[in-house]
Amino acid sequence: MNNLLENAIVASMVAGKAIMEVYAIPDFTDLIEIKNDKSPLTVADKNAHQVIYTLLRGEFPEIPMISEEGKGTPYEERKDWKRYWLVDPLDGTKEFIKRNGEFTVNIALIENNRPVMGVVYIPVTDTLYAGIVGQGAFKIVNGEETPITVRKAPDTGRTAVGSRSHSTEEEAKLLADYNVTDFITTGSSIKFCLVAEGTADLYYRAGPTMEWDTAAGQAVLEAAGGTLTNPDGSMFLYNKENLLNGGFLCKGDI
Repeated sequence: MNNLLENAIVASMVAGKAIMEVYAIPDFTDLIEIKNDKSPLTVADKNAHQVIYTLLRGEFPEIPMISEEGKGTPYEERKDWKRYWLVDPLDGTKEFIKRNGEFTVNIALIENNRPVMGVVYIPVTDTLYAGIVGQGAFKIVNGEETPITVRKAPDTGRTAVGSRSHSTEEEAKLLADYNVTDFITTGSSIKFCLVAEGTADLYYRAGPTMEWDTAAGQAVLEAAGGTLTNPDGSMFLYNKENLLNGGFLCKGDI
């Protein structure tokens, strides 16, 4: 296995353990603060960030990192980066607070503004998805590794995956255009992984998200043979001056 991927997998699982230590605390009341964008931040987010930063920057000091919970790097400094880590230490903080288990650790490697490698780890179920674009994707459950690929979508009766809290009229129209009849709801970047493993055929998000929300999931999906594009089909790029994403469309073999 690629050394970078091995280390990213280890970092995601150690971060997951740190998250679960906080998850086991009965009352989160004193462990949550609200960030400037009104989104919640927990001790678990901070602890997971510290684990990933320490492990990956310690092993690969030459590769810089952008992390949701890290210190922001000015665009002038990062605009010429050819390779960097893009990390969401705890994707789905609201799901974490709700205690529904639908949160992940996301670690991606970006090269030339595109995700080339990704790890998505679900701590509650000890399930890990990983992939290198052009080389394939796999899933590890209870220590057992199996390859994953997108499925050939049927012409009708397709399955989409999405969020409980972000559905729109625009999404409903697009899903109808793609002959979607079944819909799975789940949180965080698990949605990308369900398309990657062939459980779903489609995932559409009108936006907004941040780059660290999508990079690892996109890498896993594309490694499994799927695609993530802007809604108009154009390439979805990273390391923009503003790290906010617009809408996107994920597809299996459609």
